[in-house]
Amino acid sequence: MTDAQAIAASLSDPEAFAVLFDRHFDAVHGYAQRRVGPDLADEVAAETFTRAFDHRRRYDRSREDARPWLLGISANLLRRHWRTERRRFDAYARSTGGAEAEPSGRVSAELVAALKRLPRREREALLLLAWADLSYEQIAFALDLPVGTVRSRISRGRARLRGPAIESETPKEAANSV
Repeated sequence: MTDAQAIAASLSDPEAFAVLFDRHFDAVHGYAQRRVGPDLADEVAAETFTRAFDHRRRYDRSREDARPWLLGISANLLRRHWRTERRRFDAYARSTGGAEAEPSGRVSAELVAALKRLPRREREALLLLAWADLSYEQIAFALDLPVGTVRSRISRGRARLRGPAIESETPKEAANSV
């Protein structure tokens, strides 16, 4: 069953929506946790799925994968938590002491400082690319933007960062279409 089929089924059987939760909770929670920490990530992930359930009738069922849609909802919720995100970036910087990015989610102090300086629009697109592993097309869907706008924001953000941590994070699908 695709995500689109699960959403369609949930319109008559709300329990069918659990398929999306089971498939995508870890991705949504992981993205939120890297942005605002574990305590708020729980809240953001729960609110993401609550809103998705409430708005499931509006989902474009021609899109089989709901992960970009869910991450877009999460990104919108995270915009409200920008102060917490800034504090999280500060905590990353203090805790790493200049260490390179690690699988545990820790990033270098230099990268944290650069991310803090980016305009929010560029940072959002870059973080969906690097931390949520979305393609340009999926980011466009998640943020409700044209793909060209996403490409521009990522390009400008990368130019501002001038660092290998984000630069090397090119999704497979986007690499083939660039």
